[in-house]
Amino acid sequence: MPESKFSEVNGVKLHYLSAGEGDLMLFAHGFPEFCYAWRKQLAEFGRDHLAVAPDLRGYNLSDKPAAVDQYAMPILVEDLHALAGHLGTIPERRKFTLVGHDWGGVVAWAFAAAHPEMLDRLVIINAPHPAVFARELRENPAQQHASQYMLLFRSPQTEQFLSANNYAALVETVLGDGLKKGYFTVEDKKAYLAAWSQPGAVTGGLNYYRAAHIGPPTGAPGEFVAQGAIDPAAFIIKVPTLVVWGEKDTYLLTGNLEGLDRFVPDLKIVRIPEGTHWVIHEQPERVNRLIREFLSNK
Repeated sequence: MPESKFSEVNGVKLHYLSAGEGDLMLFAHGFPEFCYAWRKQLAEFGRDHLAVAPDLRGYNLSDKPAAVDQYAMPILVEDLHALAGHLGTIPERRKFTLVGHDWGGVVAWAFAAAHPEMLDRLVIINAPHPAVFARELRENPAQQHASQYMLLFRSPQTEQFLSANNYAALVETVLGDGLKKGYFTVEDKKAYLAAWSQPGAVTGGLNYYRAAHIGPPTGAPGEFVAQGAIDPAAFIIKVPTLVVWGEKDTYLLTGNLEGLDRFVPDLKIVRIPEGTHWVIHEQPERVNRLIREFLSNK
């Protein structure tokens, strides 16, 4: 079983689960999940790595700053930078593998762009590269339509909507299919409900969307779209990268894979045709095998 730990980094207390020892692998979850989302990866990679999955700031047992600007991307990147430094104080452990899904993957892209010298490998699962996503939001009507929920998530009424009837909307979105098909259990549901019920946790997760002002264009004058004016040159990824993509993702469409190699020279893409946005839960063994093969291909 992974150990539950806390660390004071970058001005906040982060909670994380830790398994095994050896070279560091850091797993960053998305919205509206938490460290528990990676339990099957921790079990696998904790066999021969120090496998660590934090609750990102704003989630579950980690600190939840009240100010929206405390969820800006440079701060989120620094959280991972500081946590990795805390976990990898031995010099030869400085390089590590970073794995991210959804918002955790977006932070992982930004981390790799800012700190390539710290990474041995980058693994992204259904999370758009910032420059490619900016293009898709700007030019692809299908992605614009798929991203309408982001405008809801930025609105002040969202907490009430998501928490109503014991978080019914979140249960249905994240867990519904898995509870029917058996890859989520009643115990998993209890764990998620406990995480969402932490004071301020739903707001903390939503503040990622609010701080980034991310979403499809609304036609408002001077609106701030897709994390502002992204400089594509600042998002060249100089780290060997594996991208795993469930092609039935209804939130992040496969257009996010088009032209990705322009930003990621050392890139391997694995498409999972039947996978959805939640492919890490639907097919954990397959995801683990793909990561394992990627790590061994040096």
